[in-house]
Amino acid sequence: MSRTIIAGISAALCVASSLHAQTILTAETSSPNTAPGISIISLSEAAAKAGVADIQVTSGQTLTNSVQNVAEGNTDIAAAPFILPFLLSRGVGPYAGLGAEEGADLASNLAVLYTYRISAQGLFAYDSSNIDGWNGLEGKTLLNGPPRGAALTNARLLVQTVTGLEDGTGYTGIQVNWGQMQSTIQDGSADAFVVPLDFPDPRVSAALSSGDMTIFSMPRDTFEGEGFQKITGLPGTVAFSMPIADMGYTGGVTVVSEDETYRSPGTVGGDIVNVNMDFDLAKALTAAFIENIESIYFAKAPFMPSVWHGETDTELTDMCGPNPIKYHPGAVAAWEEAGYALPDCAK
Repeated sequence: MSRTIIAGISAALCVASSLHAQTILTAETSSPNTAPGISIISLSEAAAKAGVADIQVTSGQTLTNSVQNVAEGNTDIAAAPFILPFLLSRGVGPYAGLGAEEGADLASNLAVLYTYRISAQGLFAYDSSNIDGWNGLEGKTLLNGPPRGAALTNARLLVQTVTGLEDGTGYTGIQVNWGQMQSTIQDGSADAFVVPLDFPDPRVSAALSSGDMTIFSMPRDTFEGEGFQKITGLPGTVAFSMPIADMGYTGGVTVVSEDETYRSPGTVGGDIVNVNMDFDLAKALTAAFIENIESIYFAKAPFMPSVWHGETDTELTDMCGPNPIKYHPGAVAAWEEAGYALPDCAK
């Protein structure tokens, strides 16, 4: 980063510090050892360090509720898979009870400070379960997420796309809250797991104490097929691939693929605020994030360098298109003053 850019960010933070040093904000996110959890916790540290605001973070939340809380003005900041503002804007899925008109009104209240890849959706199982891949899921019990929300929706879509099986008929899906996820993976309640993954994933690493595991890549022909392209056409879902050698596992984990590449859908989103957040505050929060991308975020967990913090390319952020959410004007100012280019369609 150039000295000019650093000076610009520092100046923005100094101005913001004098204006917002006493500001107290609330934030909601998922489990603290996930990309959304680490992102908001790190934002709170960066904001406090810069004197921008004190952020009170509540982790382990169902993000479906968190997105609505921000839209209603009850929470200041939340992690949001971009599929959720899309569903909210139409009053469908977990927001069906609101209806289309109220959902659209609420969705129009949302804006993003910055984006990142939340996870990759994937299938894995203990070797002792005798699951040999996607073709072995019929009639099995799958842990596929929390009781409601983007993770569950994405897991069901993924299994149906690859296998044609539906939850409740082709297999039995079980859901638990994020706080119970680790213990449920290890207690034998499910034959296999279709939940968000990072690389290396802390849930998988912790579960190795109960036995070796295998992670199954999407079949390449499905990944490149028309059905999967429809899924990646949904806001917040992109095609994700990574060389198996870069996934970060050193023992106890086997990755199955036709070649040396892991493939799956990637879930992208960002940390969102209400559009009515003060311009200078949103700008200062975003500037604090930008200044600390490398020094704070990348040091938090081994998977963080691969979650696309600091990226603004729409191929990675999935902004624009059917995604109804845009950058907060204060965030736009912070990104552009830091030397980044944002697409006009995302402003």
